[in-house]
Amino acid sequence: MKLLSVNVGRPRANPWKTGPELTGIDKQPVGGQVRVTAPGPKGTGAVGLAGDRVYDVAHHGGTDQAVYAYAREDLDGWEREFGHRLGNGVFGENLSTGGLDVNGALIGERWRIGQEVVLEVSCARIPCGTFQGWLDRAGWIKRFTQAAVPGAYLRVIAPGEIRAGDPIEVVHRPDHDVTVALQFRAVTTEPELLPRLLVADALPEEDKALTRKRLTGR
Repeated sequence: MKLLSVNVGRPRANPWKTGPELTGIDKQPVGGQVRVTAPGPKGTGAVGLAGDRVYDVAHHGGTDQAVYAYAREDLDGWEREFGHRLGNGVFGENLSTGGLDVNGALIGERWRIGQEVVLEVSCARIPCGTFQGWLDRAGWIKRFTQAAVPGAYLRVIAPGEIRAGDPIEVVHRPDHDVTVALQFRAVTTEPELLPRLLVADALPEEDKALTRKRLTGR
């Protein structure tokens, strides 16, 4: 398991939705070492990688969405469906991984990348209008949701430097069965799975609160 590329966003105009005029979804691989730190609470635009940020601060960034990872193997699957090359970073991911089952990772699972950085899986990525507009594919939100290979948001447990080629090691797996894919399906197409989510202590507090609200109606 290894890190294939580290991808940082270049701000660009966001013509695809109401809201912020800029978006950071245009992630491009960068060379050399990149500093990873915990960004603090959501609302400032800060994320985990130096040189990157988000602009829809109400829905992205902050501690629980510090870093976004997507597996190269899943991008390869989308390549076959799209019929053209998809470069690392094209889904807005900060980390393009190889040999790692990102969607099969457990909520609360921890990865060591390189010598210093430890990241913890927090939740699945939910698609938005900017994502659909960026890829210029009608019906993309529905198709991405059906596929249930969303990739994982991670929080920073130990800061440090990472670079393309660094090994990835799973250093902790919690004692439950709530994977990234299961959480995604529960909050999108299979609400009958929602009760299973509450055993995942590392799920972001706002996700826990939303789950309880959907289960109890209050």
